[in-house]
Amino acid sequence: MMKRALTAIDLVATGILLIATLPAALAQANYPNQAVRVIVTTAPGGGLDSFSRLAARELSGRAGQQFFVDNRPGAGTTIGSTVVARAKPDGYTLLLNTSAFAITPAIYQKIPYDALRDFAPITMAVSTPNLMVVHPSVPVKSIKELIALAKARAALGEPIFYASGGNGTNGHMATALFVSVAQIRMTHVPYKSGSLGVIDLIAGQVAMMTDSMSSVIPQVRAGKLRALGVTSARRAAAAPDIPTIAEAGLPGCESAQWYGLFAPAGTPQEIIAWLHREATAILRATNIKERLAGDGLEVVANSPDEFAALIKADIEKWTRVVKATDIGLI
Repeated sequence: MMKRALTAIDLVATGILLIATLPAALAQANYPNQAVRVIVTTAPGGGLDSFSRLAARELSGRAGQQFFVDNRPGAGTTIGSTVVARAKPDGYTLLLNTSAFAITPAIYQKIPYDALRDFAPITMAVSTPNLMVVHPSVPVKSIKELIALAKARAALGEPIFYASGGNGTNGHMATALFVSVAQIRMTHVPYKSGSLGVIDLIAGQVAMMTDSMSSVIPQVRAGKLRALGVTSARRAAAAPDIPTIAEAGLPGCESAQWYGLFAPAGTPQEIIAWLHREATAILRATNIKERLAGDGLEVVANSPDEFAALIKADIEKWTRVVKATDIGLI
């Protein structure tokens, strides 16, 4: 009798547990059943913003629910990242970030989240090399000429000013690494976003900038900026006429920017799996892949585990760079 009584109690408890978890399970199975906010860590007009709007439109079409972009730029992408780290882990607030996500733990002394603990990586969507560009009025046409000009200007007490999308962004770190390897001096001018830096560069307010190819190649093609070199190990397929910085005799300056999709930590695996499946299917579609390639973006579409491992490796890499250069902590 005792054994039968315990079995009955167990069955009742199991039934109660199933009833309690049924709404959450049904919500996951029907995901998404409402609009999804995609936090983008840069201002409107830049490479990530353009990519995010394409991705949001395609996801909306596949899901039958709106995925909408919410731009939260600033503080090396930490403002937007913080919003997502603190969001409810239900799949209705996502993060689309750049590789600056892996730089901020290396350069910021305090950030209001843990990059490895507080997020669920979904996929590294695309990767693009950085492109070093100057205003057409700057009298250089190559990396070697830029180095010579920087040394000449420094001797006269007239530094070259370079823009970035903010302290700790990929463009800032890539240029600082270049300055260190080339043993030259330049003065950093941080902006709230990369797109604002590009605007001032086109206006001639600053001399040069290193930013993602997708952000600046349209301005190069329009003749508004002059390209000097890409930071990748090999020439970019989207612009094979632009040499690498390594070709100028400066190996060790390699860097790239990536765009990646995240959810808050604790988001149910069923939702992560749905987002990964749908996002990578969009990225691998021939028409989307070709469009992205035209902007200098190479589709990666890796797994959540692969993305998580890459983030960890990037954090370790940039931590070494910060220690080896005079970038300084923020």
